[in-house]
Amino acid sequence: MKKIGVIVKSQHPMSKKALQGLRDWLVDRGIEVIIDQETAKTIGVSSSKSKEDVASQSDLIVVMGGDGTLLAAARLLEDRDIPILGVNFGGLGFLTDITFEELYPALEMILAGDYKTEGRIKIDIALIRKGEVVDTHIGLNDVVINRGHLARILNLKISVDDLFVTNYRADGLIISTPTGSTAYSLAAAGPIVYPTTEALVLAPICPHNLTNRPIVLPDSVKIEATLATVEEDVMVTIDGQIGFPLYHGDVIRVKKSLSKTSIIQSPRKDYYQVLREKLGWGGQIGKY
Repeated sequence: MKKIGVIVKSQHPMSKKALQGLRDWLVDRGIEVIIDQETAKTIGVSSSKSKEDVASQSDLIVVMGGDGTLLAAARLLEDRDIPILGVNFGGLGFLTDITFEELYPALEMILAGDYKTEGRIKIDIALIRKGEVVDTHIGLNDVVINRGHLARILNLKISVDDLFVTNYRADGLIISTPTGSTAYSLAAAGPIVYPTTEALVLAPICPHNLTNRPIVLPDSVKIEATLATVEEDVMVTIDGQIGFPLYHGDVIRVKKSLSKTSIIQSPRKDYYQVLREKLGWGGQIGKY
């Protein structure tokens, strides 16, 4: 790896020290460090690069901050298969599961070619209005349809592969990837799905009919949610970061992207250990 891109959560108090130390460490090893203009300002240097340049020109991207920072970086990659190393600054991170103390030992292993990646599925999201696709996005975690400021129940017509499934009367709807199953979907009583499982999760938010439960579907399907109520204050959010309004008759179409996001696995912990640490599960209590 000759070129390594670095993206940091610039507002975090650790960002300046962490970025400067990482940049010096990589330069000492003859590696070109690619940082964007906003990231460069964190350590008082200049850069002509955009975040899109970092995504397109790097052999590896190191993301320091939290899951939100990594989600934004993953969308920048689009269909490029560039591995991401997620470093957590101390928050509740399922994607950034490498601590700052583990960063340099992990990088030593990566530069020696001793690492493994997980391919995480992404979703293509299309907004269809009056039969025409008017907007498209890519998500790694989820797409959420929910009400705005007014406490009104939404009516959403759901179809899978053009087959009618149900009408959800609920506060909203989450369509999640396995990666996103530990995000908003989990808070809505959705299942935890192992991150490399080939599945999508359909989870209503506070459904009016209590028999409406989350559904796990194969990731080969096309899911469509149509807003059936005349509602002026409905929003769609992607990965909790991109948002736009939804109007009566609009359709949100979701299907698996052709490409995946490659996330480098922690060399010192497995997914179950991450779940135990992040969710406060009990450890081993004895032998059987």
